[in-house]
Amino acid sequence: MSYTIATARLDAMLREDVPYGDLTTEGLGIADVGARATFAAGVDMTVCCTEEAETLFRLAGCEEARRLCATGVRLEAGSPMLVAEGPAGALHRAAKVAQVLVEIASGVASAAAQLRVLARQVRPDIVVACTRKHLPGAKDVMLKAVAAGGCVPHRLGLSDSVLVFAQHRSLLGREPPHLWVSRLRAAQPERKIAVEAEDVDTAVQYAHAGVDALQCDKMSPEQVAEVARALQRHPNRPVLAATGGIHEGNVVAYARAGVDVIVTSAPYAAAPRDVKVTIEREGR
Repeated sequence: MSYTIATARLDAMLREDVPYGDLTTEGLGIADVGARATFAAGVDMTVCCTEEAETLFRLAGCEEARRLCATGVRLEAGSPMLVAEGPAGALHRAAKVAQVLVEIASGVASAAAQLRVLARQVRPDIVVACTRKHLPGAKDVMLKAVAAGGCVPHRLGLSDSVLVFAQHRSLLGREPPHLWVSRLRAAQPERKIAVEAEDVDTAVQYAHAGVDALQCDKMSPEQVAEVARALQRHPNRPVLAATGGIHEGNVVAYARAGVDVIVTSAPYAAAPRDVKVTIEREGR
């Protein structure tokens, strides 16, 4: 997954931060002074949203903005990221918005990359997927960040995939699983049917009901491994995923349990990665 965030969205970010002008820069009488802004990595990171930072400076009125690295690149502390030139007023309009966007997105990307590295030390082909449990309204930034870290979105939303939770099943009464699985397949014939299970026996039952993907929720690594063993000879074994409380401290244990996919929301809680910003008068 590779994309840039829409220009209209970035323009809205600028307008949110500077709706009626920059009181400080204008009050000091320096808005028209020619200046140069530079971004550099303050810590090691997997960088994200330098393309958007470049666009933010251009939208703010800078004459020149040039990113020096692309989303997904691993940077060492001190590495240059971006240079922008133009009136000081334009630089100040964009600098904080661009800095915070890159810092937060790079924090998520770096955490996602680390989880993927740890999981693939055990299974080189395992997929790490990040949930939709991010701040509402931030989907475009968060999905770009997890993709920058080499992970994939678990679900884009309720409209793109079918996943039956306990909250759905509680409304089905005692209807046997194979019946509601068949009903779902008839209603959405082009979609895979995924179901979440909270214990080993239920997981095995759903697998035999014909689901395409089985999500083991909040089970221990040992329980997940038991599910994997129970379905080892299943003629149409569903895709196995582990989810619920998975983070750097336990991702290796879950990868060893025999699942195909690790599902996590941990990267969204990552601390921002520091970006150093300097603004200097041109010609100094």
